[in-house]
Amino acid sequence: MDGIINIYKEAGYTSFDVVAKLRGILKERRMGHTGTLDPQATGVLPVCVGKATKLCELLLDKEKAYEAVMLLGVTTDTEDMTGTILTETDARITEEQIRSATMKFTGEYGQVPPMYSALKVDGKRLYELAREGKEIERKPRTVEIFENEPLSFEKDEEGFVKTVTLRVRCSKGTYIRSLLRDMGEFLGCGACMKSLVRTQAGAFFADTALTLDQVEQARDEGRLSEVILPIDSFLMKYPAVTVEPEFEKYLYNGNQLSMDMLTEQILPADGDGFRVYDTNGKLIGLYLYCLTKKQLQPEKMFLP
Repeated sequence: MDGIINIYKEAGYTSFDVVAKLRGILKERRMGHTGTLDPQATGVLPVCVGKATKLCELLLDKEKAYEAVMLLGVTTDTEDMTGTILTETDARITEEQIRSATMKFTGEYGQVPPMYSALKVDGKRLYELAREGKEIERKPRTVEIFENEPLSFEKDEEGFVKTVTLRVRCSKGTYIRSLLRDMGEFLGCGACMKSLVRTQAGAFFADTALTLDQVEQARDEGRLSEVILPIDSFLMKYPAVTVEPEFEKYLYNGNQLSMDMLTEQILPADGDGFRVYDTNGKLIGLYLYCLTKKQLQPEKMFLP
């Protein structure tokens, strides 16, 4: 049971809850998700199972996409509607001002992460400090917003914007709550996140994601092979090579491989990656070519 399941996280679950429940459904201990979603957020949460847990780090690097609803004129300590309200103002913001804010926050910028987050400082998570009533200085981290587009507006009787739904594509490490907080500060009225749906995480999309109930149903019907995507499918950008039978022991031990150990004749460049298989067609590892050593070096191994 090695591969990745595209889970649709429902509201009310933490990302840890999803992994814990999936362990119970699949009876598999080795699992890890590829990017935390807040409990009230919904959407794509890819979960790596078995040997695929070694891919978690690679998948975390991928860009993500969201649909977020920003509430204008309200700030909270958590930067979303689950927290304590800090300020309320009569926001008199127009569509043109919203579009100006989205343009301002497109591209790279230094984002201060929220206190209510899982980031660690001196071995303690920020949300633990926040719950103790402590607030510490956080250094801005560079994130990149690839797309920040208004999809729809909800207005008051005077025609001013109350909420706006945004489509956001961004780099890893971006907090959408904090993006909306910063846009609210730029607009001068404050803002917080009303709701959030993650629609994409790398190669995974919400319209093909499965709820935990659907995975459980697939298990009961003997269809798990249909929902657990194989490790190979996420490494297809790397060419496949096979080790000659007499050199398989080097492969199984995670040793470096020279070009004459392969069945294929290749001329790789420095840093090129390859999916390396044994003679039975089993994926054993992801290797990177080192030009100075003229060898393939193991990057990720998928042995038991």
